Amino acid sequence: MTFEISSVFSKLQMLSTSDHASVVSMNLFVALLCGCIVIGHLLEENRWMNESITALLIGTSTGVIILLFSGGKSSHILVFSEDLFFIYLLPPIIFNAGFQVKKKQFFKNFMTIMLFGAIGTLISCTIITLGATEIFKKLDVGPLELGDYLAIGAIFAATDSVCTLQVLNQDETPLLYSLVFGEGVVNDATSVVLFNAIQSFDLDQIDPTIALHFLGNFLYLFIASTMLGVLTGLLSAYIIKKLYIGRHSTDREVALMMLMAYLSYMLAELSYLSGILTVFFCGIVMSHYTWHNVTESSRITTKHSFATLSFVAEIFIFLYVGMDALDIEKWKFVSDSPGTSVATSSVLLGLILLGRAAFVFPLSFLSNLAKKSPNEKISFRQQVIIWWAGLMRGAVSMALAYNQFTMSGHTSLRCNAIMITSTITVVLFSTVVFGLMTKPLIRLLLPNTAHSKESTITISTDASTPKSFTVPLLGSAQDSEADIDNHDIHRPSSIRALLSTPTHTVHRLWRKFDDAFMRPVFGGRGFVPVEPGSPTERNGHQWR
Repeated sequence: MTFEISSVFSKLQMLSTSDHASVVSMNLFVALLCGCIVIGHLLEENRWMNESITALLIGTSTGVIILLFSGGKSSHILVFSEDLFFIYLLPPIIFNAGFQVKKKQFFKNFMTIMLFGAIGTLISCTIITLGATEIFKKLDVGPLELGDYLAIGAIFAATDSVCTLQVLNQDETPLLYSLVFGEGVVNDATSVVLFNAIQSFDLDQIDPTIALHFLGNFLYLFIASTMLGVLTGLLSAYIIKKLYIGRHSTDREVALMMLMAYLSYMLAELSYLSGILTVFFCGIVMSHYTWHNVTESSRITTKHSFATLSFVAEIFIFLYVGMDALDIEKWKFVSDSPGTSVATSSVLLGLILLGRAAFVFPLSFLSNLAKKSPNEKISFRQQVIIWWAGLMRGAVSMALAYNQFTMSGHTSLRCNAIMITSTITVVLFSTVVFGLMTKPLIRLLLPNTAHSKESTITISTDASTPKSFTVPLLGSAQDSEADIDNHDIHRPSSIRALLSTPTHTVHRLWRKFDDAFMRPVFGGRGFVPVEPGSPTERNGHQWR
């Protein structure tokens, strides 16, 4: 009996010690997050630095300190987990991207964005896969299989354009910002969908129809994920419009928006779809309908809450990656062959540069052929910036690499350890070195951004989006919804006219459909729900 009691006390003491260690770790991590925010603010005007690089360097420095104090046993207070990344950190970032996006700019350049984000990612993945297959065998990396090489292509095709987006101003360079931002979101979704599709196929039995099956599976994931996000967003708009929850509690409608946004992501993951695409389009739909159905105070709350969650998650990720980069367990496997690890990282960087160039410049040329206005065409300097923006690799590449080459964050194979350490090296080098050169490069290529033609037009704040903006993408004749209503726009009456003015025509047809069918059911700007005194009723008097 005494032995059993002492055993219980011993277990409780161990549990208490473990809990205490977790509390200490979380306190340290939160303190580091605060430090990143303060230092990032102080370096706001710095020519080279930005918050992403700051967080990465602070994380790496902290890892070095912990490594020294632990006697070389450990370098991090939290172990990198792809589950933590994909389930908790990525959803608020992607949702906020969709919620705050300038919808007109995004959809006006939708075809170009899809060219870069989907087709371009496939081209980059193919080049990286072929290059790795040929070169890694000569480097004696290890016994990698076909599935590993295909996974490497998907892993390193995933870009991280955060550093570039922090430098670009969407009011001064709306076309460039829209393309870099849109491609980044679609690229992440495409890379993850591609990675999951590769893992779901039996590559030991390859036949001529596998390419068609692969393409069909890819298109299914892409379309189904998008539709799930749209339907979840519409459902949230309908519920809030019909029940008008804000008349009793604004907290409830804010909570419902947040939970339904997260529900869309989890439903996609549960259904083996792309949570990134789902939550992105859910954010777009919520900003178009749901956001206008809540009270004014809830609009302000949701706008800043989503932006804050996204901001903290981004800093968390870069800090997380920086600390995990010095994990001694993985580096021990490659300590006997550092040359192989360096060569592997160099080859991967070279393939990233080549794969990026292989689609940015040709696809930009094709995109320019379809555009008649010189202002809508992508100049060579802008193409260079788009190419540069996609050279950085980040947490998505890290998470996919851990998923492919480790088991619960640990690995016991030399080839897998080489791939993990090479991924870490590529992420650190590309983010820090390429990221540091981003501001000077953009200032060199676009010296007069603030005085460009794109910034000469000023439009009053458009209330149709959570993130107010002053400069649209459509140019002087296609500025905003209000402008389209007040100007005579050519109404094409034939297929030929439709092809000659696709942007105006598609936008006009969508607005007619939206006003006639969608907004009366799901709410939105200027449409009154059943409940009197609701926010959309007040907006209806304001806008009509």
